[in-house]
Amino acid sequence: MRFEAPRGTHDILPSEQAVWRRMMGEAERLCALYGYGRVQTPVFEDTELFVRTSGAGSDIVRKEMYTFEDLGGRSLTLRPEGTAPICRAYLEHGLHREPQPVKLYTIASMYRYDRPQRGRYREHWQLSVEAIGSDDPAIDAEIIELYAALLRGLGISDYVLKLNSIGDAVCRPRYLEQLRAWLSEHDSDVDDDVRQTAKANPLRVLDDLHKRPAGVREILAAAPKIGDGLCEPCRAHFESVKSYLGLYGVDFELEPTLVRGLDYYTRTTWQFEGPESGAQSVLSGGGRYDGLIEEIGGAHTPGVGFGAGFERLSIALEHADRARADPVRLDVFFVCDSRELRFDVLRAMQRLRAAGISCDTDYAGRSLNGQIKFATRLKPRVTAVVSSLSAEIRRQGERDFNLPITEPDFVERIQRALA
Repeated sequence: MRFEAPRGTHDILPSEQAVWRRMMGEAERLCALYGYGRVQTPVFEDTELFVRTSGAGSDIVRKEMYTFEDLGGRSLTLRPEGTAPICRAYLEHGLHREPQPVKLYTIASMYRYDRPQRGRYREHWQLSVEAIGSDDPAIDAEIIELYAALLRGLGISDYVLKLNSIGDAVCRPRYLEQLRAWLSEHDSDVDDDVRQTAKANPLRVLDDLHKRPAGVREILAAAPKIGDGLCEPCRAHFESVKSYLGLYGVDFELEPTLVRGLDYYTRTTWQFEGPESGAQSVLSGGGRYDGLIEEIGGAHTPGVGFGAGFERLSIALEHADRARADPVRLDVFFVCDSRELRFDVLRAMQRLRAAGISCDTDYAGRSLNGQIKFATRLKPRVTAVVSSLSAEIRRQGERDFNLPITEPDFVERIQRALA
């Protein structure tokens, strides 16, 4: 029997790790620079956490969650997104009693049952960045600018930021009544999927418009725009967000049909779109969620954040011709075909590793020439060819020299050779 990775998952091989370390490393660097602390939540949560926050009628809950019953009869779900678990941790561990806002991020795997395609996996890796405890529009702009800085840092410039406001509990109900009436008038012009979605949550009709047939998209483009019905506080908040983005020099396009597919979003919504077409174009999406903490048992607590997939980011790197990264080079490779000297070689390697110097040797029984050829493929910074108790230290472009491997200053001299 031959096993393969489950459908919708993928292996990240050693040859790809340099690019992944680059993406994740830059994300971690920026989050720390902006004052966000890392949090790690369990890979599964109580199912009700996602039902209450995402909405029972959402595509995530109805179609995409990996839900199972454990041996104790509890319904658990692999996390489909990062915001709800982070907010649960915020409440559970009393972070609401700390100075606000609490700025958190995570890099973790997420799980959604969906049709696998390029950049869309059932298991995927995501950066989630959240600022909880402030309704200041400046924090909306900061968190948007953070992702723009990540793209800049990786050398990605082919993208567009789409921006909208979807109102709050004051003005959105009036808009929903208007949208329901419009959808009812155009019931015969749309498809069954739109009709079913409109019954559960009419706002979601406008979510992921790119997935809908071209004719339906054209019809829905004429639907009432939520931005036309914002209350004055929401309008002022959105104007401030736009002003702060201008201050940061972050360009954006207003997208009046941009909504988010989860119930907890309010006011500011956005997404970064890259060079791919269709669903693969979305690099990250986020928004404000001022009602989420209250929904899971806390006091009214504003929050804002985004989720960004690393698989999509790697595609954008390919388009920018920046998907190459220098692999981590081995510091020292020991060549030795003498069994009598093997003990001393392994002891020397132990000393080097204790000093933080990476090293390796042959474990496949290669001949001396075979080991030298293997070392040439590995491209270590130093090749140590051991004979007797002395090693010939070879460095590209430098003069060779001999070094006893059992001498007390062996590690220090290797460090100087690597400098």
